[in-house]
Amino acid sequence: MLYQALTAVFCILSAFSALAAAQTASNASLLDPSLYKNVNVSRGLVYHYYYSPPSQVGKPTLLLLHGFPSTSYDWRHQIAFFQDEGYGLVVPDMLGYGGTAKPVDPEFYKSSLISRDMVDLLDAENVNEAIVIGHDWGAKIVGRLANYFPERFSAFAFLSVGYFAPAVLERSFAELNNITQQVFGYENFGYWGFFSTPGADNIIESHLDSFFNITFSADKLLSITDFAPLGALQAWLEANRSTAAGSYVTPEERALQIDAMRDEGMTAALCWYEILTSTIERDDNQGIPQENLTIKKPVFFGAALEDYVAVAASQIASILQVSENTTTIQQYDSGHWVMLEAKDQVNSDLLSWIENL
Repeated sequence: MLYQALTAVFCILSAFSALAAAQTASNASLLDPSLYKNVNVSRGLVYHYYYSPPSQVGKPTLLLLHGFPSTSYDWRHQIAFFQDEGYGLVVPDMLGYGGTAKPVDPEFYKSSLISRDMVDLLDAENVNEAIVIGHDWGAKIVGRLANYFPERFSAFAFLSVGYFAPAVLERSFAELNNITQQVFGYENFGYWGFFSTPGADNIIESHLDSFFNITFSADKLLSITDFAPLGALQAWLEANRSTAAGSYVTPEERALQIDAMRDEGMTAALCWYEILTSTIERDDNQGIPQENLTIKKPVFFGAALEDYVAVAASQIASILQVSENTTTIQQYDSGHWVMLEAKDQVNSDLLSWIENL
């Protein structure tokens, strides 16, 4: 009887422990809504952003910029980590996402305008100088902040996607696909065409599970066959195909992100691609001061070795060509979502880099 009683007690304690652990994991995946703010930037658009001031004297503020098709939630692991380390954080939902304005005219998404928006957010929090870290199209904006506002940043960090040189868009969309077909054996910018096609938003919204799972796929090689090439992603979605999402996204996180996509729609987010396949971004780049086409402050690049769209070798080359200062390059056995899949190593490497600036 004593043995049975002890066994029962042990089982109850184990159940409570598992429940507590699950609750802790659940809470950790959510960002504190009380730390979000709204501000009207100088061109009249509302930005929704997470803000936490430095909690330790001398610690700088980090500006974290996400990409497609996400929100500030992409940075959940970095927010928790760097906030505990005492750093300040400004983490916006970028234009077209989350609680931020969602204009559907691609002209609003020019990099020069979004760069100005980011500086307006820093001004709203009286941050004179920050360290900026970006992933995906957020990394493109990191590069443009170095071009347009180098005096506002002490260092620049790029994850997965390197420096998006203005010269890239001197070539047409068709030329870019021909070049990548010759170099890589597939058009790794081909999906831009689908994202820029009228009706793409409706196709994605009608197949959100299929879209999410290939975008965050556990099988990285699907990028080569079913995501990047011309026509491949549209065919995948219209067939409502599916695959397993990576384990770096929990079922709870997946549900939250799919619900956000469903609630917000995809129309505005796809404008980030329309500016690339048209002449909007190319023409906008003409305003970059020639003296700022190289980066003269410290640079960090986190390469994702299993990213077959932003291919690591080409992205590393883009960084080495533009950086005139100390350049730190770290490589991860990860797909595109490096700050999720390799979160602990990325956080550790970024912290070491920042502490040694």
